[in-house]
Amino acid sequence: MIKKLLIGSIVASSAIYAASVAACTGCHGANFEKKALGTSKIVKDLSKEDIVKALKGYKDGSYGGAQKGVMKGQVAALSDADMAAIADIIKGGGAKKAAAPAAEKKAEAAPAKKEGLKEDNIESGKTDYDLNGKKVVDEVELGLRKGNLFDENTKPVDAKFDAPAPGSAQKFARSYVNAPPLIPHSVEGLLPITRKNNACLGCHMPDKAKAAGATPLPKTHFTNYRPNTKIGKDGSVVKEGKAVKNTSDVKTVAHSLKSLSMARFNCSQCHVPQANVKPLVKNNFRPDFKDAKFKEKSDLVNMINDGVK
Repeated sequence: MIKKLLIGSIVASSAIYAASVAACTGCHGANFEKKALGTSKIVKDLSKEDIVKALKGYKDGSYGGAQKGVMKGQVAALSDADMAAIADIIKGGGAKKAAAPAAEKKAEAAPAKKEGLKEDNIESGKTDYDLNGKKVVDEVELGLRKGNLFDENTKPVDAKFDAPAPGSAQKFARSYVNAPPLIPHSVEGLLPITRKNNACLGCHMPDKAKAAGATPLPKTHFTNYRPNTKIGKDGSVVKEGKAVKNTSDVKTVAHSLKSLSMARFNCSQCHVPQANVKPLVKNNFRPDFKDAKFKEKSDLVNMINDGVK
């Protein structure tokens, strides 16, 4: 009897350890306190039984509304044990704990201090850096207008980004050959994107895109195009093992990665939602697609060195 209890405990704890809610928190909040995309139920208010029932329903297609397709891709690989473990994490208040490693929590608790150009400082807009005595060039000197851009009071276009929920939107044709695809669905609850919190990956990673009905990330997003560069003993610049004179006239190299390139983690930097507004300047541009299939797909990975000798 004791042996059976021990085995049962080990199996249960293994399922909880294996289950992860990290991919969920981008839409649902660190403690599942948000309405995903502004429309879902608040998961932390549901019972453990209701959470498991919903997850199973998303998997077999018997549950869900407009975002059904999004969630189906998220739960496709989950077992019943995984779903029960996830419900335990959520109702145990462990969502935030499970999503954030101990090292991150320790960093959050540390007192603020003057630091160098670190990612967290850049994301927060901090400009008071310790550059080891080097002169700081501020935005006033950088700008052509020689004025502080942060003090300007500019009003953005009064646009309404009315769009259906992810999984139910009609895709846009590309604006031109190899243009970054436009976002056809609502981005409410998905922004901002950070390196550690990217809700887009829940649907657009290649292994999830088909089930979610989303466009999969292309090979370019899993490639490092930055050449391995170092300074030789004679002071020459060595790229990919070869000394070069003109450091810019080098063919783009391609190093395949197993995970998303950190040069492309910020999806909204290139992919943008659309609003039906009157442009200030009429645009007469018409794209010339020599092959109609490139209205819906990219071949950038095959032509990235076009024009380079």
